[in-house]
Amino acid sequence: MRRRANPGPTRTIALVGLMGVGKSSVGRRLANRLRLPFADGDVEIEAAAGMTVSEIFAALGEAEFRAGEARVIRRLLEGPPIVLATGGGAMMNPETRALLKAKADTVWLRADPLEVLTTLAQARYPIYGEADVAVDVGQGSHGQAVDAIHKNLRRHWRQRRRTEIPQ
Repeated sequence: MRRRANPGPTRTIALVGLMGVGKSSVGRRLANRLRLPFADGDVEIEAAAGMTVSEIFAALGEAEFRAGEARVIRRLLEGPPIVLATGGGAMMNPETRALLKAKADTVWLRADPLEVLTTLAQARYPIYGEADVAVDVGQGSHGQAVDAIHKNLRRHWRQRRRTEIPQ
């Protein structure tokens, strides 16, 4: 008896999980292995909106971002099978989650959140360290964070004025 060749995926494969877990980089490699096109959900949203994700959040808010994300994912799922790296919050929207469950094979790239954050911090802290002011937050209220930022900015401004050369 002869075995039939595996015809390959008939549905989109959607990678879900926390930001920074590697959905995009793993997705590209998986797409290559499966000989499928790859799409990064955030890149697709930016192309559709003509704005970056940060700009969308700032100008329109998270609710509108999530609505746009749902529209883009719906459009992508209506096409032929692809490997799709979703944004970290895509599955939090009940409609998007239902759509992904109905039209795609979803894969959770599960990682220890502390490990993901530690890896991100190791890569990004040296760059963030170039900021003029650093303020430790997380233990207090937002109001306390604002107070600390203001205090440290005032100190930074005074120090900068002392080191500036008079014109």
